[in-house]
Amino acid sequence: MRATTKVAIIGAGPAGLLLGHLLRAEGIDCLILERQTRAHVESRIRAGVLETVTTDLLHRLGIDAGLNAHGLKEEGFNLADGDRIIRIDLARLIGCHVTVYGQTEVTRDLIEAAPARGLDIVFEAKDVALHDIGASRARVTFGKDGRDHCVEADFIAGCDGFHGVARRAIPAGVQRDYVHEYPFGWLGILADVPPCHPELIYARTPAGFALASMRSPTRSRYYVQVPRDERVENWPEARLWDELARRFDPLSAHGVTRGPALEMSIAPLRSFVSEPMGHGRLFLAGDAAHIVPPTGAKGLNLAASDVAYLSDALIGYYRRSDETGLQNYAAKAVARVWKAERFSWYLTKLMHHFPEDGAFAHHMQSSELDYVAQSEAMQTAIAENYVGLPL
Repeated sequence: MRATTKVAIIGAGPAGLLLGHLLRAEGIDCLILERQTRAHVESRIRAGVLETVTTDLLHRLGIDAGLNAHGLKEEGFNLADGDRIIRIDLARLIGCHVTVYGQTEVTRDLIEAAPARGLDIVFEAKDVALHDIGASRARVTFGKDGRDHCVEADFIAGCDGFHGVARRAIPAGVQRDYVHEYPFGWLGILADVPPCHPELIYARTPAGFALASMRSPTRSRYYVQVPRDERVENWPEARLWDELARRFDPLSAHGVTRGPALEMSIAPLRSFVSEPMGHGRLFLAGDAAHIVPPTGAKGLNLAASDVAYLSDALIGYYRRSDETGLQNYAAKAVARVWKAERFSWYLTKLMHHFPEDGAFAHHMQSSELDYVAQSEAMQTAIAENYVGLPL
C-alpha cells in the first residue's frame, strides 16, 4: 500500500469516482478509499435524472458508452394536479433536456473504467480517520486486510456522504449545519415493467405526492408519499401497485403495469447544508456537504457540479501553481448548492401534503399550480432550475 498521494479521496460514490477520474485524466495522482465492498457500492439504488453538467463530465472523460447506448433523452416532464397535467417543455422553453440514466449504472461505469486509467480504489477500508487537515500535509489512516495503513496527502476530498467521517473532521467551532427535516418520506418501488408515461410525472393527489419515473424503456421507478415513521412491511406489493394505479392510470399514457419488485424502500426527506465546504487541506463534495429532497432531481447533479469546481481548482493548483480556485471553491460551490436547495424545497412544498397544512395552504398550492399552467415565464423558470443552473 502506498504511503503518499497528492489527493486522498474519501468515498467511492459518484462524487469521489468522478473526481478521481478527472484528476487522473490530468496525470494527478490520487487514491480513493471506500469503507464498503465493491458489490455494495455498485448495487445502491439512487437517482436517475442527469443534468447536462453530469453528462458533460462523463463525455469529457470518455466514460459514456453505457450513457450513449442506454440513456433516455427527456425533453420535458409533467406536474399533475388532480386530473390536470402541466407539461414543462424543456426543449421549447430553454432548448435543453435531461437524461434518464441510473446512478447505479453511472457508478458501475466509473468503477469499471478505473483500472485502465490508473485510478486506484481501496474497497473495505476500515476505520478511516483524517488527521492534520490544518497542517501543510494531511494524513489518512485506515485498516485493510487486518493491517493498519497511513497515507500522506497534499489534500483530502471528502466525498463520503452524509454519514461519512470527512465532515466531522472539521472543527466544531468552524462548521455550521443548516437542517430541515420533512414530516414524510418516499416509499419507492423498482420493477422491470414498462413506464406508464414517456416522461416523468410529479403528481399532487388527494392522497399525497406520487412520482412516476423510469430507468429504461423496460424498468420503472415509482414513489408515493408516506409518513416519516412508515414501515415498508406495511406495504405489500399488491397494496402499493393498487395505490399507484389509482393515482397514475387516469393521468398516464399507458397506465401502470405491475410486476415483481426488484427493490422497495422508504427514503426520509431532508434539506441539509454544511458550511464551509472546506477547511485547511480538506474539501467536501456531494452528500458530505449537502442533502436535497429528491423532488428536484438534484442530489447526484449537485455532486457533479461540486466535482467540476473542485477538479478545476486542483488542476489549476498542480498545473499552474494557482491557488485561487482552491481558495474560492467553498464559497463558489455552496452558492450553487443553495440555489438547488431553494428549487428542491419549492417543488417539495408545492407538490406534497404537509400534516400541519389546512385548507388555506392547499388553496395556495392549487393557486400556484394554476399560475404555472398559465404562465410561460413561470414554466421557463422551473425549466431552467430543473435542467440545472449554469456552472
